[in-house]
Amino acid sequence: MKSNYIFKSFFMGGFECADHINRHGDRVNLLQETQHDVRVYEDYQNLVELGIFTVREGICWSKVEKSPGNYDFSEVLNRIKTAEKFGIQIIWDLIHFGYPDGLFPTHPHFAQRFENLCRAFAQFYRLTCDETLYVVPINEISFLSWLSGEARGTVPFATHNGWDIKYHLCKAAIKGIKVLKEEDPTCKIVLVEPLVLIHDDGDDPEHLYRRNQYQFEAMDIIAGRMCPDLGGDESFLEILGFNYYWNCQWRGEDKSLAWPDVNDERVELNELLLQAYTRYEKPIFLSETGHFGEGRAQWLDEITAQVLLAHQRGVDFHGVCIYPITDRPDWDNLSVYSNCGLFDLDEKGNRIPAPEYIECLERQQQKLNFMATA
Repeated sequence: MKSNYIFKSFFMGGFECADHINRHGDRVNLLQETQHDVRVYEDYQNLVELGIFTVREGICWSKVEKSPGNYDFSEVLNRIKTAEKFGIQIIWDLIHFGYPDGLFPTHPHFAQRFENLCRAFAQFYRLTCDETLYVVPINEISFLSWLSGEARGTVPFATHNGWDIKYHLCKAAIKGIKVLKEEDPTCKIVLVEPLVLIHDDGDDPEHLYRRNQYQFEAMDIIAGRMCPDLGGDESFLEILGFNYYWNCQWRGEDKSLAWPDVNDERVELNELLLQAYTRYEKPIFLSETGHFGEGRAQWLDEITAQVLLAHQRGVDFHGVCIYPITDRPDWDNLSVYSNCGLFDLDEKGNRIPAPEYIECLERQQQKLNFMATA
């Protein structure tokens, strides 16, 4: 495996930063719920000790914009300065499912407010940090469009409106990318979308094909391949991240294929990565992946083997982000945790190492180091 990755470390850590309004109409902020905002020094120290030097973070738009056009990035600055102490590289999400109160993608002021946020953040970043800015304008447009436009999972709690939400999120993303590049031509745009496969469940083949293409629409729009009226451009596709979990392959509407795959029903991840890479021919990485409970180590074993196969098949592949690094609560029931991190949390938020998961990570790192020097 080559060692000249885009990122500082092949394995990365993601900190859950969703800040949306949940199904009950309550604002969540998982950055605060997991205490990462006040334990960032401890969290970064834990990662460095494990050889992880790249992280995914979110600014929490609903938190930093106190009123329209009035921003407070002080907490973000603390994470930036803490990262500098540890030599950690950050990939910043500007929207991770949440927006300020009263705002949603089809709101007439949404795109302009987001454009203003991008400008303010780029200016703030350049004044406070010398490191290259890596930024995800909007995390998982495809999933967020479904969640808010089809499944009533967050604002505007709509149904049968996924395409409209997607169109307006892409419109905002394109405007934001242009502003980010205007303010900081050296910044790197990272687009993050789910990687899924819907299997045949007696569907019409043409309809099934069309459903499997939905996951690529946001990247296609931002690239200008669809909806050219929005001003997308191929150059906006710089680094592509794909999120992949055990339930990213299913039949029908929601019949997730079992994992472990004892019935040999799944298409291997290396094949899905090759298909995505062939479509765009841009550097890619797994921007989120992980499992929960006793399956965590086995999942990471399988994922690492699969991305190595993808690399061997010619995919320009650059890393795996373990997401989340610390356990997190359920969005709609903050009392429920899933034991999905390298570190679980006790009732006081203390970080409790998951030994088998950490040992598995160390094995994979040793394997990669051997391959890089062989």
